[in-house]
Amino acid sequence: MFSIFSKKTKSTAAKSYDPALKSPAIRCSICTGEQVAGFRDLSTGKFEEIMLIRGEDDLQAFRQQYGITGDIEKIY
Repeated sequence: MFSIFSKKTKSTAAKSYDPALKSPAIRCSICTGEQVAGFRDLSTGKFEEIMLIRGEDDLQAFRQQYGITGDIEKIY
């Protein structure tokens, strides 16, 4: 039976990014506290949104998905 409210499965395959071109960052809203994880282009400064961070589990999933270790820059 088809359900319109089916759960989406998350891909566990590791994705990659080029550290020479982009750096991982979290954009934080001062007003609402919303946090979005993504990558900042080092040459233009443009931010590419990847996923909404609702808690520590989402942040760990982002780190694991892209193989990020160490600190992640916060942009306000």
